[in-house]
Amino acid sequence: MSEGLSVKSHMSAIDDDAAQLFKQHFLESNAPEHDALPSPTSNDVISEDIDDDEALEMYVDEKAIKYRKKRKKEKKQDPLPPLDSSDTTDVTVKEIFVAHEIQVKELSDLVAQPVSKIISTLMNLGLMVTQNQFIDYETAAILAHELGIEIHHKEPEQTTVIEKIIPEEDDPTGTLVEKAPVVTFMGHVDHGKTSLIDYIRKTKVAAGEAGSITQHIGAYEITFNKKRIVIIDTPGHKAFTAMRSRGANVTDIAILVVAADDGIMEQTREAINHARAAKVPIIVALNKIDKPNADPEKVFRQLSEINLMTEDWGGDTICCKVSAITGEGVDHLIEMILIQSEMMELKASPDAPCKGIVIESKMTRGRGPTVSVLITAGTLKIGDPIICDSFHGKVKAMLNDRGQNIAHAGPATPVEVLGLDGVPDAGAILKIMPTEKEAKRIAQERQSEERRRLLESANKPTTLEELYKKIESEETHELKLIIKGDVHGSVEALRQSLEDLSTEKVSVSVIHMGVGDINESDVTLASASGAVIIGFCTKIDKRARDISKKENVQIKTFAIIYEAIDNVRMAMQGMLGDKVLESYSGAAEVRETFSISKIGVIAGCYVNEGKASKKSKIRVIRENEVLFEGKIASLKRFKDEVKEVKAGMECGIKIENFNDIEIGDIFEFYTIERVAQTL
Repeated sequence: MSEGLSVKSHMSAIDDDAAQLFKQHFLESNAPEHDALPSPTSNDVISEDIDDDEALEMYVDEKAIKYRKKRKKEKKQDPLPPLDSSDTTDVTVKEIFVAHEIQVKELSDLVAQPVSKIISTLMNLGLMVTQNQFIDYETAAILAHELGIEIHHKEPEQTTVIEKIIPEEDDPTGTLVEKAPVVTFMGHVDHGKTSLIDYIRKTKVAAGEAGSITQHIGAYEITFNKKRIVIIDTPGHKAFTAMRSRGANVTDIAILVVAADDGIMEQTREAINHARAAKVPIIVALNKIDKPNADPEKVFRQLSEINLMTEDWGGDTICCKVSAITGEGVDHLIEMILIQSEMMELKASPDAPCKGIVIESKMTRGRGPTVSVLITAGTLKIGDPIICDSFHGKVKAMLNDRGQNIAHAGPATPVEVLGLDGVPDAGAILKIMPTEKEAKRIAQERQSEERRRLLESANKPTTLEELYKKIESEETHELKLIIKGDVHGSVEALRQSLEDLSTEKVSVSVIHMGVGDINESDVTLASASGAVIIGFCTKIDKRARDISKKENVQIKTFAIIYEAIDNVRMAMQGMLGDKVLESYSGAAEVRETFSISKIGVIAGCYVNEGKASKKSKIRVIRENEVLFEGKIASLKRFKDEVKEVKAGMECGIKIENFNDIEIGDIFEFYTIERVAQTL
């Protein structure tokens, strides 16, 4: 340097004297002719009493701003370059609204800034994030302030956002057309629901079901006398209460299948309650009338007791006698369904905003999320942007109940939809959105709100009452489970059935459930939480199997739901272990003691009550305090070793490893028994 300072490079350090000398040189060489600092811009306010350091910092900051502006303009990287302090142009600050959290990439789109800039700004704030991660409102507000943007907090929508965008106008005036009736077959397990549908559809669905019972919910379409009928088959096993409930809620007519040789059963009554709650007419299909022990009159009497008076008994409930084996009465049943639907004048609009109800959902190999949907209004077409629960996408393909590709589906049409980015819950509503971008935005808001609710639930403070209850139930065991299945309806039903097994002694907690094969992530979660994995009609991938052996994670797979329930119940029983029971045998008083070398102290006793047994445990009590508990080494009556001595008799007792015996001590005799605990 010209000032005589010797430095090796721009990274070299200088002392305070050298820094002061440099500042003086810098100010003198850059000062105007009248020896003043550059005049401030119209937006700058400089106090008259600022010192040289402050003036230098202001000058350098202004130079840096101009330099950055020039570089960004040259590279054309930033659509919104920093404003020069001398620019007097009015700038409109964009306002954005954020709920509890927002995705980094979405925030980048809202503020019209590159994702890289958003991430770098967050890094400066001490946060390492990617574009797909979420940040909370407070962090977004600080980030927006750094970027000079105003941000406001938005409360989450209490009602579904879709309903505000797409009004519920399922039946606009002038576009109503006749629609096919949606019929649900309901009833008790093994009463022949699926077999009856098989005969109608001329298929063999029941033959492919594990245990010959239906464990999934299916929707089928048939044509009779040139008229369509949509049939929904719901499982009859009591574990599928929720699935039958969904079936009743999407139906126009409920077909109650009752076996003529069995009569009204538990799930039959349950099915009737679901149908009545859905306010749909009931047609009784009296099945198995071909059996020798069939008793239709018995069934009619049972139906009348639950306020379902059949037409044969002078009521208004349609009852058709059928046989799923011979086909007797099946055509008459279908005719009654069509007559009932004509009386109901079922109509829908194919031009209304499309809406459908998810009957079932699953993860399919090679196809991804596959959703069985019953269209209730409007028309669904290939390419439509859709939203369902917290998932969104675009309709990539649609298949009818025979597996054929179709381009559109109108009202009362069961169809499999491909294109969602996740597996929604059965019973969820699927709707068309104006754009795929809007569908994605709403889905992300729902995901964010769901995460917030889970977080609040996890961080919920424990009350004193809950703490006392926990202390009182220290011996309570918890069986943690992870459930994976082939379809969501079965997983949901299995979860409910297993959680219902919980007792005061053992509670069942399902910490995670999902659709698809058991994978590495499931095993890792099970290992970390000490859970057992239950697979229902699903497979275990190789990587998961290898890790489960290494981490000692138990995986159980089942094809029939009641086998899974029984297995878990046995596991709960095993968690309790054996209960130790103490049984009182008798007592004796020490009246004399004898000390024998190499043997020890022998107590001369009188048995007061019960009996003294060689197999019994012994407890030594002195002045109401227990001194010792152990085993009897020797029990003699006079000189003979005996197995037991009854009350009212004298005996000699040697206690194993104990000699501190005094006259007046009391011996208590008891036995220990281990009994398996019950739930």
